[in-house]
Amino acid sequence: MGTVKQVQITFDCAEPERVARFWCEVLGYVVPPAPEGFASWADYDRSLPPEQRGASFACGDPNGVGPRLYFQRVPEGKVVKNRVHLDVRAGTGLVGAERAATLEAEGARLVALGATRLHLLEADEENESCLVMQDVEGNEFCLD
Repeated sequence: MGTVKQVQITFDCAEPERVARFWCEVLGYVVPPAPEGFASWADYDRSLPPEQRGASFACGDPNGVGPRLYFQRVPEGKVVKNRVHLDVRAGTGLVGAERAATLEAEGARLVALGATRLHLLEADEENESCLVMQDVEGNEFCLD
């Protein structure tokens, strides 16, 4: 049996810092400290060759439990549905009206951050209902 490995989730995007900061707000993640010798990530970024500036950004769970999120700039835009997506578990353990109200409130908070609400997937025999949303660059995720 293999050992448990740490996981990083990587997003291809046009604006890595913008998308990373959106996900920080969604998940309560934080941006790690700037590299040694730099007062900020902006200072570090300015030290890079022009073609590398703004090319990537990362954030992580402040408790070290969740996976690191890494965002890398790519030249092409998103054109099809994600093959992998995040499920943001806001209503865990809640049922009925309390769960629905929690999802609606969290959905409204995320829309204010720049997310787009697509539609509600109704519950079935195997899955609870969830709000299907998109982040600031159109990457789908579920709020459940």
